[in-house]
Amino acid sequence: MSEPTVSTGAPAKLQDENQSVVKAAGVIGIATFSSRILGFIRDMVLARLFGATPAADAFFIAFRIPSLLRELFAEGSMSSAFIPVYTEYRTTRSKQEAWELASAVFTTLLTVVTLVTIAGIVAAPWLVQLLAPGFQDNPDKLALTTLLARVMFPYLLFISLAALAMGILNSVRAFAAPAFSPLFLNVFIIVGAAWLAPLLSEPIIGVAIGVVAGGAAQFAMQLPSLKLRGLLFGFRFEPGHPGLRRIGTLMVPTLLGLSVTQINLTVSTVLASFFAGGPTYLFYGMRLIQFPLGIFGVALATAILPTLSSQAARGALDELRTTLGFGLRMILFIIVPAMAGLILLRTPIVHLFFEHGTFTAQDTAETALAILCYAVGLWAFAGVRIIVTAFYSLQDTRTPAIAAAVALAANILFSLVLMSVLGAAGLALATALAAMVNGVILVTVLNRRLGGVDWGAVRRSCLRVLVACIPLVLACWWVAGAQVWTHPAGWITKSAMLVAAVGLSVGGYLGVHALFRSEELGVVWGMVRRKLGRLAA
Repeated sequence: MSEPTVSTGAPAKLQDENQSVVKAAGVIGIATFSSRILGFIRDMVLARLFGATPAADAFFIAFRIPSLLRELFAEGSMSSAFIPVYTEYRTTRSKQEAWELASAVFTTLLTVVTLVTIAGIVAAPWLVQLLAPGFQDNPDKLALTTLLARVMFPYLLFISLAALAMGILNSVRAFAAPAFSPLFLNVFIIVGAAWLAPLLSEPIIGVAIGVVAGGAAQFAMQLPSLKLRGLLFGFRFEPGHPGLRRIGTLMVPTLLGLSVTQINLTVSTVLASFFAGGPTYLFYGMRLIQFPLGIFGVALATAILPTLSSQAARGALDELRTTLGFGLRMILFIIVPAMAGLILLRTPIVHLFFEHGTFTAQDTAETALAILCYAVGLWAFAGVRIIVTAFYSLQDTRTPAIAAAVALAANILFSLVLMSVLGAAGLALATALAAMVNGVILVTVLNRRLGGVDWGAVRRSCLRVLVACIPLVLACWWVAGAQVWTHPAGWITKSAMLVAAVGLSVGGYLGVHALFRSEELGVVWGMVRRKLGRLAA
């Protein structure tokens, strides 16, 4: 199969940049895949030990508090505001000025997040009551949730510093260390659950301690990579630094803009506290949705931001439009078949991975329903990541914030309507619908701002993807309907059938793309072929 160009008539430099984006996304995707596999093992351990019990509900609610703040202040707004400004400093100014900016950001971040962490520990009882009003009738559950929140709040400090380190490394296209760092979080949570928890009078506290240790490890393991590249920051308290002020200005609207999904999930968590097992079903449902979203959607958005930021800094809007269109096509190429597979195989996957120990068949049914409701919006979750990244590369954080505010209002409205019909799963569907609203608004505005993207290529790519999904859907439908999933035993047979379903689906999907001589498959295959060639050499 010949290797097609990324875009007809695109200059060689732009093709190289697109291939570089795919290569970087591949590195991040492999690392994220490793982390997700370990995350599945972690979730299997937690499901076996704690199931959908009150202790599990308490943990997932408590973990939602630092996780939301992490998305808002660290991996969300701070990273998205920091990378474009830091990239501009590295592109147009001296290395010393870039180091001074990074050091000023580090010192300010350390100071602010330390104060936020202390305040959060003190205010934990009120935060828990706000986030889980449904726990008010169960004082023991409320008290346990408060204790877990206090134990896990320092995680926010470590993960914020890890996000800064990730931003610096990603800005110089060093993706491996930041991408592999989440592995440590999963390792420490597993250790906390399997070895520390049995030693404690309240076992779930061992899992909370593992969360904090894992966050510290995520930051620490990136320091050698920073030092190797001469990018290790120092203490420099300079709150008036112009670059820091610009980052702060960009962060304010970004607090809502990039993290709309997390805010919507938090709204769902608040309302889910009124349903027994609701927080646990939504957590495991979103964990499975995050598998393809993290491996491909977030990976591609992370990899493409430095390229878009560089193009915006140079005023190369034609290149930016082409790169953005390329990113959207790659998202369609990966996410649409993943969405179809999750919808069709949701019950076999949950049954095989989680239905052990205290996790019952009823828990499987409720979690699978949540996955179905989340999965219909997977394309929107991933697409918003790419579109928002384009706005941030242009240093426009106001538009995504407005779109996110509209989507947040839509999520609350959808949640109140759907939860009365579908229970906790209705909250998942509301989150998916809100992501669609957010995506439509952002695409409309960005299309006007850039004077259009190559929508013709995107439409052709979408048509190829839909046709290629036909054998995938048939294979998944056949396996999902097999009688083996209703039998209590036969885990080896069930595992073999699930592996066969995935293999047949992927083979059929890629085979159709090969017949179409798909540009997206050509880019990926060319990257794999070059990698294999280097390994052979």
